[in-house]
Amino acid sequence: MSGRIDIETIEKIRKRIRLCDYLAVAQLYLKDDFLLERPLTPEDIKPRLLGHWGTCHGIDVAYANFKSYFGADPNFNFILGPGHGFPALQANLFIDGDLEKVDPKATVNAAGVAYICKSFSWPDGFPSHASPYTPGIITEGGELGYALANAYGLNLGHPEKITAVLMGDGELETATAIDSLNLRNLLSGRNNGKVLPILHLNGYKISAPSIYARKSEREMNELIRGFGFEPVWLDGEDTEAIQMILAKNIKNPFYILKTEKGYGGPNRHHEAHQIPLKNPKSDPAELQALEEWLKSYNLPELFDEEKGVLI
Repeated sequence: MSGRIDIETIEKIRKRIRLCDYLAVAQLYLKDDFLLERPLTPEDIKPRLLGHWGTCHGIDVAYANFKSYFGADPNFNFILGPGHGFPALQANLFIDGDLEKVDPKATVNAAGVAYICKSFSWPDGFPSHASPYTPGIITEGGELGYALANAYGLNLGHPEKITAVLMGDGELETATAIDSLNLRNLLSGRNNGKVLPILHLNGYKISAPSIYARKSEREMNELIRGFGFEPVWLDGEDTEAIQMILAKNIKNPFYILKTEKGYGGPNRHHEAHQIPLKNPKSDPAELQALEEWLKSYNLPELFDEEKGVLI
């Protein structure tokens, strides 16, 4: 594991985030024209739109940054609390080839993109939330609420393990999640692995601001320090700064990752929690907005129909 950070690594992480964001949107909306080879038509849009966009960008930011820094270690694990952000998780597993290992149709090429996008929230396809069909997932719906407890359990008796665990700010309001912070005092000894909690502070739950979004930075710092962690703030759009912070040897870190809910999409805040554009199949203005949204990721820089992933 090296503390050296170069421009090529930073650019690769940024491109990965863009590609996974694109694939998340495509999974939510498209049943054809997955690589935008022509203008979108109403026939390209799924008849029923199911899933959650709002948390996806933050998941992609966390996954890309932590995997880039720690991923070379075979004992590194990533646990996702917000399993409803499944399009982001599946996008990451897809481009790494992890999904193909358990599903031969998920080839990392144009055919695979078509397969995962059309099959998302589709009859006999992938569910809208993380499920045991997903590599590394053991619970239906993901691990919302008890992700941190699972991380400590996974590392119990395995000092070689490093486990990053992403929790939503609405998730931390649950009794199980907030109480799991006490596990640091019980299970942070030399005989157990290192847990890296990450709070995704994007400000909103499904219909309102989260409690922690309303707290000041000082209040958050005091809360986290009260559980014995060192609060470490991460700007989700500053990849270089994130990598520099990860390279520091911080004892008992608790990372607070700030991104805007629905970042990159046409709506923000609670309006982006599930499906930001609800009627692109019937509303020409929304269809155009969706096409512009997808084009904003500049897919030709990231993916080629023949070569596959370009990052």
